[in-house]
Amino acid sequence: MPRISFWRRLLDLISPRICTVCGQRLSVTEEVVCAKCYLHLPRTDFQHKPYENAVAHLFWGRIPIEKATAFFYYEAHSETANIIYELKYKDRPIIGEVMGRMAAKELLPSGFFDEIDGIVPVPLTFWRQWGRGYNQSMEIARGISEIAGLPIYDKAVRRNVFKGSQTRRGRWERNESVEGAFELRDENAVSGKHLLLIDDVVTTGATIIACAKALAEASGVRVSVFALGFAKS
Repeated sequence: MPRISFWRRLLDLISPRICTVCGQRLSVTEEVVCAKCYLHLPRTDFQHKPYENAVAHLFWGRIPIEKATAFFYYEAHSETANIIYELKYKDRPIIGEVMGRMAAKELLPSGFFDEIDGIVPVPLTFWRQWGRGYNQSMEIARGISEIAGLPIYDKAVRRNVFKGSQTRRGRWERNESVEGAFELRDENAVSGKHLLLIDDVVTTGATIIACAKALAEASGVRVSVFALGFAKS
């Protein structure tokens, strides 16, 4: 059990932290989600079949990918959806980092990170990131990088276009809204590398596909995919 400092205990006493999922008070050893909610996260376990699962199927016949997984199933308005909602809209970037670490610890024994050279978080436009204060995919990437020991290539791709939230769009509308939205910035940094593209939630895969196409302009790039949540359509 990690040693908890006096100041951490005092801060928890003065300003109790609560579980992002159920709203109950966290113990001093818990972060973001309580032990009970963590145990009952609706995990996909796709890392055990990384070449053939529901996330990987999204990209078949559309772009070549090596492997794909998501940590848990995402369902709008569920308690678990609070993880994504709080991360994106409540100025809580720590959620991304902590959940990234949790996911990476579970993925490591499966060998999912084997042969991957680095991480590329799906970027936001400059103004979108400025308004939010951070990129949620980057925060997830930080947590994964810490556990998996992989470098982050956050300057490799730039997003130039944002046409509003994807939440209420259908599959074809999502595809059109991100077509040509990304551009390769640093070909030398990623050429010949196997890259793990990271996003917060994958639904139709449209954003990942558009970003992967930009990366594919660099020679010899291979792409795998990780999302914190997978929204079953």
